Amino acid sequence: MLTLLFAAAHYAALAVFVASCWGLGRAVLARFGTPVRSDVWLEAAMAVTTGIGIFICVFQAFGIVGRFTPTVVWGMVALGIALAIPQLPAWLRQVRMREVPPTLSWLEKMGMIALALVAVVTLAAPLAPPAVFDELMYHLPYAREVAQSGKLGIYEWLRYPWFPYNFNLLYAAALMVGGDVFPHFLNALAGWTSVLIVYRLGVLHVNRVVACVGATIWLSMGDYTGALIDTSVALFVLAACAALWWWRESPAPQGARWLGLAAFFLGIAAGSKYQALTVLPLLGVFVLWHERRPRVLAVALLCFLVPCIYWYARNAIMTGDPFNPIGARVFGFTNWNAEDYRLQLQDVRDHASLPSPLIWALLAVPFSAHWKRSAALRAAMVFCIYSLFVWSLTSRYPRYLTSAFPLLALTAAVGWETVFGGIAGKLRRAMPERDRSGGLDRAGRWVAILLLAAGVGLVFHKTREKVSMIATTPEQREAFLRKNVPGYAVMNYLREHATGKVYQVALSEATYYGPSPVWGDAIGPWRYSDFILFTPADYARKLAEKGFEAIAVSLPTATYLEAQPGFRDEFALMYEKDNAKAYRIRRYRNDHAP
Repeated sequence: MLTLLFAAAHYAALAVFVASCWGLGRAVLARFGTPVRSDVWLEAAMAVTTGIGIFICVFQAFGIVGRFTPTVVWGMVALGIALAIPQLPAWLRQVRMREVPPTLSWLEKMGMIALALVAVVTLAAPLAPPAVFDELMYHLPYAREVAQSGKLGIYEWLRYPWFPYNFNLLYAAALMVGGDVFPHFLNALAGWTSVLIVYRLGVLHVNRVVACVGATIWLSMGDYTGALIDTSVALFVLAACAALWWWRESPAPQGARWLGLAAFFLGIAAGSKYQALTVLPLLGVFVLWHERRPRVLAVALLCFLVPCIYWYARNAIMTGDPFNPIGARVFGFTNWNAEDYRLQLQDVRDHASLPSPLIWALLAVPFSAHWKRSAALRAAMVFCIYSLFVWSLTSRYPRYLTSAFPLLALTAAVGWETVFGGIAGKLRRAMPERDRSGGLDRAGRWVAILLLAAGVGLVFHKTREKVSMIATTPEQREAFLRKNVPGYAVMNYLREHATGKVYQVALSEATYYGPSPVWGDAIGPWRYSDFILFTPADYARKLAEKGFEAIAVSLPTATYLEAQPGFRDEFALMYEKDNAKAYRIRRYRNDHAP
């Protein structure tokens, strides 16, 4: 019962936020007119995406001036709800008047069931406490600092203090008013909204079967368990592509408004992660191919810059590198040095691999019957090929391809339809004429039923696994974190008891649960190589001089350190639990405490 109440409370809060975003976004889009290919659900998803972008821009503005507070958060939510209420009756009439297919084919029904099954797994995924590496290392720690200070500061103890953090501002707002589980729902909302966009684009430009397959592929590839950033960037890049297609189909001056909206979405994406910049050359060429009026292009450029210019201008002014730290080879090194840069690139190379096999069928898209009929499909294919090409030249790290995954999934669905359609056609021609009419269909239905039955079992297993991770009491949360976050118990102890600064070694994954701040990392100004790769007396003195009271280390690291001569003369064991230890620096004096 507690689990159901916990889930209901979070989903109710999400519903309020979605309604507020929709109210803000629809109030803006209502001034743009109706797209040529009007679709009530696609327009609703685009309105929610617009509203999310507006929230981010407002939070950014208040954060820049140091006035980002819970009052701002609640005020924005209230404003969105106030705008949503009077728009709701007209929207409901649109929903009732939408064109509904009289019947669905068995294949369409199977596709809808498969999509629903995959969706069920994602419903429980966001409810677990934060335990994903990147969210604990810097996404949530950054959001917490912003939430506590109310301003967009530079937190050099984080691995990426200079990154653009647009979407993380929503996480900061969630920490102010809703706890640290709710950021998972904001990340999941980006995934679910982009799945809806993929589905409706598939229905509009291809068919419902392809729409179901494409949406299912993207839904299965998304991450719904953590407060990460890749899924949100994918949402805004996808929404920008959809808005650009509305622009191409709409007459002037309405079309220029959709162009501005697409630029706004790209600005949100570029202000959330550097990788979003890689799509700009292709989309820029697409825009310039069709539009060269200086006034229209200037407005679009302004719409792009408003959400993201702060991060890049700040970096350029303060460090000389607008893309800090990835532009260091061109603009010079600041908080990273050349060795840090090399280690980061090596880490990316170590994660290089082929993307999911689910998208490989896009190679068959040019052989599809839809290829000549749909200009939107051809445009999506160009985007996918370009994204794969740039990705292959740069990182080859599958996660860095996430911004293209929605359109890759949709085009791949066309490819799978082509592949299996071709196989079915060959089988039909090979069958006796008397069996061609219904034999293959019956066989296909039985195969689909067997696959769905297996899917039900898998979904039940996965859902039960996700539900078991939900922690509704402090005791359950403590047990979950001790099991899933290495070093949690030690970092939490230091957060509660340390009076001076804390330095961690090999416990970056527990940063969010440690003191605020906690220093130490493999790269950056507090890199391990500048501290612990010396004699215990040397690094104890160095740490104490900088005001450090304690160090927290993983058990393998502790074993290595304790074996060094003189270590116990300089460090005293404070606390040990769950394969991690904390030591007090004997040279530390309270007058060093901040």
